[in-house]
Amino acid sequence: MKVKTQSKKVNKAWLNDHVNDTYVKLAQKEGFRSRAAYKLKEIDETLGLIKPGNLVVDLGSAPGAWSQYVRRRLSPQGAATGMLNGQILALDLLPMEPVEGVQFLLGDFREADLLARLEVLLAGRRVDVVVSDMAPNLSGIDSADAARISHLVELALEFSQKHLTSEGALVAKVFHGGAYAPLVKEFKNRFKMVKPFKPKASRDKSSETFLVGVGVKNAPLA
Repeated sequence: MKVKTQSKKVNKAWLNDHVNDTYVKLAQKEGFRSRAAYKLKEIDETLGLIKPGNLVVDLGSAPGAWSQYVRRRLSPQGAATGMLNGQILALDLLPMEPVEGVQFLLGDFREADLLARLEVLLAGRRVDVVVSDMAPNLSGIDSADAARISHLVELALEFSQKHLTSEGALVAKVFHGGAYAPLVKEFKNRFKMVKPFKPKASRDKSSETFLVGVGVKNAPLA
């Protein structure tokens, strides 16, 4: 009973914090599906990554807040609907409600079949920006979690190395812990500029941060 009561208190405290969260309220007001939109917004506004006319790939896109933000950045009027100057390809293991102008693929990025479907949509065109909010289900076992995190980020890195333009960028969610330092090193091996970023919208208690790589080293010729 004590455990159950404590759990209820924890859940109630989390719900209270969530309901009163500034970014949750802002997301509701501005029509974003989650507060995560403001993480990408701050990164993008600071570094100027996403520009009209870009081809952007959103990895781990559900529920769609990052795709929504990108869609507004590629709209001449910054609108959530209407004209779109650019292309957005999104994918996730989980279903995602449609976002106007976004082509969505349902599937596992770790599987060759999904990657092949994504490459068909690319039709040989280079990607300007890859954004990855992919994260594994964490077990609490540090070594296992570090391996799962590393695998997803490495897949995003490999995709970016192959498909980004020479001046393209990758934004990837990572977590502080055993996998962090090796991933930073891998980013530096692959990108000319690497910047860790902890957006204000990322909760203080969360170990998440974002690694941004800009300018692909040894990019393949188009």
